[in-house]
Amino acid sequence: YYNIGAITLDSVATNPEGTLERLREFDLALIAKPTQAFTEEEKYVLDQYMVHGGASMWLIDPVVAELDSLFNNQGKSLAYIRDLNLNDLLFRYGVRINPNLVNDLYFTQVVLAMGEGNNTQYNPVPWYYHPMVFSRENHPVNTNMEALRFQFASSLDTLANDYRKTLLLQSSPLSKADGVPREISLDMAESAPEREAYADGGLPLTVLIEGAFSSAYKNRIRPLETITYQEEGPENKMIVIGDGDLIKNQMRNGRPLELGYDKWTNNFYGNKEFLLNCMNYMLGEGGLINIRSKEVRIPLLDPEKISAQKAKWQLVNIGIPVLATLLFGFAFNRFRKRKYAR
Repeated sequence: YYNIGAITLDSVATNPEGTLERLREFDLALIAKPTQAFTEEEKYVLDQYMVHGGASMWLIDPVVAELDSLFNNQGKSLAYIRDLNLNDLLFRYGVRINPNLVNDLYFTQVVLAMGEGNNTQYNPVPWYYHPMVFSRENHPVNTNMEALRFQFASSLDTLANDYRKTLLLQSSPLSKADGVPREISLDMAESAPEREAYADGGLPLTVLIEGAFSSAYKNRIRPLETITYQEEGPENKMIVIGDGDLIKNQMRNGRPLELGYDKWTNNFYGNKEFLLNCMNYMLGEGGLINIRSKEVRIPLLDPEKISAQKAKWQLVNIGIPVLATLLFGFAFNRFRKRKYAR
């Protein structure tokens, strides 16, 4: 179990030292789907948190696109760039989140109402902007996991620097990146995609970055002078994910459902397990990952040997016990006769 707390960065404007001190009470910062641009002062506080050894997990939506926004009379909505002012910060750590939408032929489904009045039916339909993502199985974090569900995800680029980078999740080979702004319509669920257009698959969606982090404000003007600046930090980890909704629960009757469960299609995805694995790894609790990821192999009998030696083993398992019982009975009767005949 973990001690969890919610912290906003509003206090950076008035008390940046106190905000950083409060942040440093936690070993991991989970930045989940921010919707407003970060100020330079807020980024500086987060940078110093990471340089001081705080792990971080970034779940970022660089594009404004929500399924709920399509449920209008036109069934359409405009997807456009969400400027969070994070590009320079993440760039220094070796990753860039692209303002696009991943369109994947390995998709999950959404449920749409079709018909009118009493004839309304709720049918699951393919939704190509909600990719079904399968694990690469290349790291303890993503070993032996169910497929994950992404929603309006964006691709990542990794940049060369001194940090170690591990690609944890990527789109399928049959996927592409759609630029924005663009109009999104519910009609796309009913139209067959052109398979030839999905040639640039394997788009990075989640990257693990490890190393002794240097400040992103090294050799730059620092926005705050009241915080004691640290330029070099200890060994650390961060994970960047191009989807802010990956760890979002669905709700029912005002209560959150289990993470990874889709109430509309009754499907379970591996989002919860992936989140826990990420947290365990970044907090140095790899043993918990090994327990969850442990693979139990049940040895199976060889069907060819079973067929060829069936009669033999039937005789061994049935005939020999019966024969042994008969011999024991025969010997016991002879012994009794000889004993009492005297």
